Amino acid sequence: MDIRVKVIPKSSRTELTGYLPDGTWKVTVAAAPEKGKANRALCEFIAEKLGVAKSKVTIVAGATSHIKRIHVDSSEPRPRGSATTIVRFP
Repeated sequence: MDIRVKVIPKSSRTELTGYLPDGTWKVTVAAAPEKGKANRALCEFIAEKLGVAKSKVTIVAGATSHIKRIHVDSSEPRPRGSATTIVRFP
């Protein structure tokens, strides 16, 4: 599964803040965009929310951009807790 994400780094906390009209997830990340810290935090956040291992989440496009394409290597993602509200497929 691929997910488009708009990342806003250096926020007060890491969370899904909404969706753009095209279905892109809007995620704020507490980490700074230095040496891949924000990218790692984003991948960890998505892995946690979808209930997959961190190693199953990779950035396939946009590593240095605010708009990223994330690939989740899982045939059936399993949302955890309140994360069920973030799994929306346009």
